Amino acid sequence: MRPTYLGRILLRWCDTCHTPVLARQCACGAATREVPVTPPGDARPAFPADIALINRIYQDHFGAPLIPEGHVALLNKVPDHDRMEEVIVGGGVAGIIRYFPDRRSWEPVPRPEACRLFSPSRRYVTVSEDAVPFIRDQGMSVLAPGLVHIDDHVRAGDEVFILAPDRTCIGVGRAKVDAAAAREMKKGSIVRTRRNIASQVEPGAASWDDAVIANAQVLERAEGEAIQFVMDVKNRNPDLPANVSYSGGKDSLATLLVVKKAIGKVPLLFADTGLEFPETYENIDTVAEKYCLEVLKTNGITTFWDTFARDGPPAVNARWCCRVCKLTPVGNFIKETWGECLSFIGQRRYESATRAKSDRVWRNKNVRAQLSAAPIHNWTALHVWLYIFREEAPYNVLYGRHLDRIGCFMCPSSDMALIHMIEDAYPDHWENWTERLRQWQEAKGLPESWITDGRWRLREGGCDDEDSHY
Repeated sequence: MRPTYLGRILLRWCDTCHTPVLARQCACGAATREVPVTPPGDARPAFPADIALINRIYQDHFGAPLIPEGHVALLNKVPDHDRMEEVIVGGGVAGIIRYFPDRRSWEPVPRPEACRLFSPSRRYVTVSEDAVPFIRDQGMSVLAPGLVHIDDHVRAGDEVFILAPDRTCIGVGRAKVDAAAAREMKKGSIVRTRRNIASQVEPGAASWDDAVIANAQVLERAEGEAIQFVMDVKNRNPDLPANVSYSGGKDSLATLLVVKKAIGKVPLLFADTGLEFPETYENIDTVAEKYCLEVLKTNGITTFWDTFARDGPPAVNARWCCRVCKLTPVGNFIKETWGECLSFIGQRRYESATRAKSDRVWRNKNVRAQLSAAPIHNWTALHVWLYIFREEAPYNVLYGRHLDRIGCFMCPSSDMALIHMIEDAYPDHWENWTERLRQWQEAKGLPESWITDGRWRLREGGCDDEDSHY
């Protein structure tokens, strides 16, 4: 799939502090280097649960974990049929994890630089010295005459490391035959070598506290600009009551912190769909209590099920849910409570092409009574997380459980990797949702795969309404 640029990729690395830095110079004074990630490049921290998953995937396949203990790691989601994420360690892309929904399993896709972090004990091949320059320098496949050793675990289709006689990694690729078959071959291709964009990996322990310090000036500049933006918008609209549109996610939390510093306490406006995770409701209560804020809630659960009964489930290309459960109830609430209002929203350009093209101040055609403004529009996910860490703000615990975005538990925009995680973690929620899907599937004579393969998430002939998103 073709990568999409939603803004300038800002991710860089300091080899002195061993942390990501969003500027050409680290706070320590050292020059930083570019990290070559795939666009849009909205990398986020790998939390302990993410690291445990990545290390389990690599341990099971290659016999060693990818991320050393005490190292800062990031994940960068890249375009794929379901979920594929680059794993950034030591300032470079050391590997990838890729999900296969039909198998409900993850596959590691390594980079040669991973051998700066570990040495594989499974699924590797060793080649002769005279074959090294052809594979390392020209990207040629591993041929039978140059094969010295192949690990017993190797099966056709496996990702493998290609090692020189001294165990230096000279490449990675996909095995074309099983180990047993390879040993019998006198000619032919054993491993198809994969060309990768070079990535520099320099191991070194660090913490996210270190990363916050390394980005001190970056955060001060970003916060200062966002605060000034909030003050300017409020000064231009002095008669509009202000609030923060709060979802329980990281972006709305960062927006709240900025707005509070700029114009003081304002209420939280929460569009309650009735389909949120329990942890999201807990986060809203925690945040409101910590910052002594009023929470104003709208309720869209009744209209959701009424619309479902008539139109079927929402889909990626027919997300009526946002309009029905959020925009319409919010619009009605605003008109009844204030007439008009000014809402500060945690919208960022790096989230989607639609948001990248959006103005920073706008009115949604479905909620004309709401003037919306995005203080952190130009922030990356890493800006947001470093700011939250710096402020020691209470973020939603779901981020530490593999969720990279917070919303309704059955959001059709979720990939199957996330849906399968939610299905396992929240069996009661998912059983109830599946029962609703089954009623629609049976009524319409749809195949069982419409449910099991997640085909309910895409509607034939659907066309998403860009202004239906909240």
